[in-house]
Amino acid sequence: MMIDFSNLPVRNKTYAGANGSKISVLYNGEQYMLKFPPAPSRNQAMSYTNGCASEYIGCHIFENVGIPVQETLLGVYTRKGKEKIVVACKDFTSPGIVLQDFASLKNTIIDSAHNGYGTELGDILQTLQEQTVMDPRKLTNWFWDIFIVDALIGNWDRHNGNWGFLYNTQTDAVTLAPVYDCGSCLYPQADDEIMRQCLENQSERDLRVFDIPLSGIKLNGQKIRYFDFISSLKNKDCNQALKRIWPRIDMAAINEIIDTTPFISDLQKAFYKTMLKERKERILDFSFEKLRKRERTKESER
Repeated sequence: MMIDFSNLPVRNKTYAGANGSKISVLYNGEQYMLKFPPAPSRNQAMSYTNGCASEYIGCHIFENVGIPVQETLLGVYTRKGKEKIVVACKDFTSPGIVLQDFASLKNTIIDSAHNGYGTELGDILQTLQEQTVMDPRKLTNWFWDIFIVDALIGNWDRHNGNWGFLYNTQTDAVTLAPVYDCGSCLYPQADDEIMRQCLENQSERDLRVFDIPLSGIKLNGQKIRYFDFISSLKNKDCNQALKRIWPRIDMAAINEIIDTTPFISDLQKAFYKTMLKERKERILDFSFEKLRKRERTKESER
């Protein structure tokens, strides 16, 4: 059944962020943020990006691998006579429970050379270890688990402002917020022509596995290439996250998510399934097998 969000009660709550317009509505008695499709920054041939479908599918993939994530629904919203596909994201804050992003936590590390929104990996890892709001090991594992799933779905915009914590203003307790803001995954600015080229040409798929998108996290001032970083096996915590997440990736279940996603075309479905299969096999499977081989070699040398 198609959900029409057009005539729902609108709340006064506002939301920050750069990707598209956002309003707060009540749906079935609960508060949701409606995200409208943003205009493309790069592909001017598109009227709107596929960011709403990306948000929906990306969040459901996080859910499928067992990582707590915001609840998302796809529907339509008519404004000024124009119907648009929108994604509704359930608001996980509540009275006395507020969202604090990682950037604000990073700002508490007084000796850090950069501000909270700087995405240099070394600064992020320093914050994970030196912060005192929760167990550093738990927070470090959470960061790298998200990184591995972002590598699978090709998220180019995970930064310090779109992951974080829920702060209880009454008890001073801090817990991890569910994953949110996945609208920059799955090539949201790929139009039908780009999708067709990718399905027909291995070179186009290679480009979108190995070269784009890059991670929003930087290493020595350069945005990280997911394949290069993960397959290098240089970061032990990243390796451990790969070992945790890889067995939980069920491609049949992910394909079912895509097949049952409303509003998207058969071409989009084929493109998403193809690119996710390639990214899993060529980034995560490759790295996982390389890691297992290295561990077996070490075992045999003992």
